[in-house]
Amino acid sequence: MILILLSIASILYFALQLEDKLKIPSPLGLIILSFIFDHFFLASPMFTTNPANFAALVLFLLPILLIGDSLELNVEDLKENGLSLFYLAVVAVALSIITAIFTADIIFGDYHLSTTAIILLFAMVLATDPVSVVSIFSKFTLPHRLKFLAEGESLFNDATALIIFVFVGLHALDDNEITLTYVSEISLIVILGSAVLGISIGYIGLLILKTTDNRIAEMMVIICTGYGAFEIAEHFYTLLNAFGGHSHMHFSGILSCIMATITVHHMMTKALNEEAQQLEADEEALQKEAQIKKPSRNMIIGILARIKATVAERDRHIRTKEDLQLLAVIANTILFVAMAEIVDLTLLWQYKSEILGMFLATTAIRALMMGKFAIITNQTSKMTSVNFRWWGILTFAGIKGGMSVVMLMMIPPSFEHLEMFKAVVIGVILLSTFIYSAILITIITRYKAIFALEVKNESH
Repeated sequence: MILILLSIASILYFALQLEDKLKIPSPLGLIILSFIFDHFFLASPMFTTNPANFAALVLFLLPILLIGDSLELNVEDLKENGLSLFYLAVVAVALSIITAIFTADIIFGDYHLSTTAIILLFAMVLATDPVSVVSIFSKFTLPHRLKFLAEGESLFNDATALIIFVFVGLHALDDNEITLTYVSEISLIVILGSAVLGISIGYIGLLILKTTDNRIAEMMVIICTGYGAFEIAEHFYTLLNAFGGHSHMHFSGILSCIMATITVHHMMTKALNEEAQQLEADEEALQKEAQIKKPSRNMIIGILARIKATVAERDRHIRTKEDLQLLAVIANTILFVAMAEIVDLTLLWQYKSEILGMFLATTAIRALMMGKFAIITNQTSKMTSVNFRWWGILTFAGIKGGMSVVMLMMIPPSFEHLEMFKAVVIGVILLSTFIYSAILITIITRYKAIFALEVKNESH
């Protein structure tokens, strides 16, 4: 266990050094260093000795990753750009799956994949990694709305892809019939049910937060809120059966976790804004009192006490958020180290044509969907208009990551195409991480001055 701790801490340290000194995004550094560590220093796997334990580890890490990413979003942005985000994270993913069903034979014709297999495969490689996107964007100055669209799409895209994967793909893999009515009903039930459940648990978390002023306790409450929403959603049938429901229904743990965290974060942000206003009011009152020839000592002491309490509370909220994001970074490091262990270079080379074909296909499909989004947004005032530069950013923000690995672990070992799927998914993750990241950085660097001007115009 000590070796595992030292390994993770060392890999993360050097990845962050590469990011600070050489401007290499931390996900790229983590992948490179994880492969070097696994190849040269690791005698036996740390996380992937037992596939079942590895799958459990991935599910254990997933909620903290979601919590860390959800803390980057706020309700005001969701309200303002909700329609755009819905298209990017829901409509575009569904249309991409439908496009894949009719075009997959071009790449996988020799395998004679069923419609179910195509849905499973493309759902895995359409899921994006918000950690990578946030890491790259944090090093540059970009328009707020562009950042929100890209980061928000990466986060909610995961929920959509997993819902399709589980409730359509795996459901059909168990020889269940898939109809348009079923897909429509299950999508509506799962999305609305997960959202309502997540928001409800978020408010319960907020009630508990009011009982403590301890920063560590506050962080624990937020973690329990996110994990609790995830667990209850995934095992919702247990709750139903406890009340005599006799159902196997479950919701999306990802979506519930996201909504619970956003609910808590919204109220924390609201509190921070109120505290900022209180600070301004107290400062103004203090200045007025100082101008009086004989200021009231008691009033000044009272104002200073309020300022001290307000600053302490604001600092506590900010540090709690930073601590949660640190945990998410550590979890992401563990996931990359584990991924390095399951990579079989021989297997990747064996399926190199399929990997390259899938990478090009998903890139083309994403570019098409983002192009369609740009056309739609430029024809309505209800959505944020997307220009050519923004289209490039949104297209190549589709870096794959942890969620693809999560879904890969859910496929039954008896599935006939599992070996090929494993190679394709891991291969696409690697290609997208390196190639998309390089293209993103190139686009941002090339249009740096224009993006800076857009940021300036946003503030006016």
